[in-house]
Amino acid sequence: MKVVAIAGTFDTKGKEYQYVKDLVEQLGLKAYMIHTGVFKPAFSVDVSNRTVAEAAGYNIDEIVAKKDRALATEALSKGMQKLVPELYKEGKFDGILSFGGSGGTSLVTPAMRELPIGVPKVMVSTMASGNVEQYVGTSDIIMMPSIVDVAGLNKISKTIFGNAVLAIAGMLGMKDQLKEETDDGKPLVAATMFGVTTQGIKYAQEYLENRGYEVLVFHATGTGGKTMEALVNAGFFSGVLDMTTTEWCDEIVGGVLAAGQNRLEAAAKNKIPQVVSVGALDMVNFGPIETVPEQFSGRNLYKHNPTVTLMRTTIPENVKVGNKLAEKLNMASEKTALFLPLAGVSAIDQPGQPFYGAEEDEILFKTLREGVNEDVVEVVEMNNNINDQVFAEAAAQKLIDYMEG
Repeated sequence: MKVVAIAGTFDTKGKEYQYVKDLVEQLGLKAYMIHTGVFKPAFSVDVSNRTVAEAAGYNIDEIVAKKDRALATEALSKGMQKLVPELYKEGKFDGILSFGGSGGTSLVTPAMRELPIGVPKVMVSTMASGNVEQYVGTSDIIMMPSIVDVAGLNKISKTIFGNAVLAIAGMLGMKDQLKEETDDGKPLVAATMFGVTTQGIKYAQEYLENRGYEVLVFHATGTGGKTMEALVNAGFFSGVLDMTTTEWCDEIVGGVLAAGQNRLEAAAKNKIPQVVSVGALDMVNFGPIETVPEQFSGRNLYKHNPTVTLMRTTIPENVKVGNKLAEKLNMASEKTALFLPLAGVSAIDQPGQPFYGAEEDEILFKTLREGVNEDVVEVVEMNNNINDQVFAEAAAQKLIDYMEG
């Protein structure tokens, strides 16, 4: 029998969770109840709030006495984050389901993120129709809008609760109906791509796949870079072809597609072979042109499409970006190469194109040459644009050389 972990505040939303538990059991599944509320639950549970709090080093009685909602949320969320993956490893449940507003969502989604990719995770939330990055992160949590608040049983909430239960029941119950996927044993390679580096990555991808590798391409839009780094840390990849490092422009200058301060660290920390390039370091990303901050009004702006505006990086900005890339590359201890395309870092950074900038590119290359530790980082310079086939295939071959020893 498949087991669904149902996690939530059974003290304040006992009626709602009892209804969900009954639905799960109607479908022939077992419910494994995890209480994340502060006070006594409305029914018997499998994992108490005391156990959850203790997992993070807190005492639930002290939390109750302090009457501090923020402290309670923090303690129980941390406890869930530590406890839930342990319970999964012990085989206590097969998938997890929860319902809540901003507080309930914040309590459970950190724990969901700690579960392996592929484990069914459904969060019904009042927050699901907005920006859910802070809840989902780089995981595969399914966020379902609750439509109405998770506060009472009515025609709308019953419909949504039922659909959520059916969704996770389908993921668990129908899994065995699918033809089992066989692992072909191909080593996995991570690659980064942007619209203006697409052609080069396609050449590299085809080159690698023709030589027995499976290539997973990540769109370097902030979330893409974060996701790739997380999967590298999780041990999925034999090599990384990080050709498009543009997220650092947004991180440093203030664009909308930043991937955080840990971008370009995972391969080095895990001693994974990597080939890195400077794809799309000629641009910072914003939304529609009217959303570009006033401080950038006099800059070289390019309307990529109605929802994306690009801004050409300047010489001072390229110095900062170059220094940051050198800092991250120098974290490596082995099997790392930096490929520099001297004829342009993107499709629109070449003669006749809107972001062509020989001086800006040269200062970027100069900063990198001077900044990287060439005892560790192999620097390869080619008189090509990053999208040229010969450049892309040379980078791919270098990665193969590293991976094959």
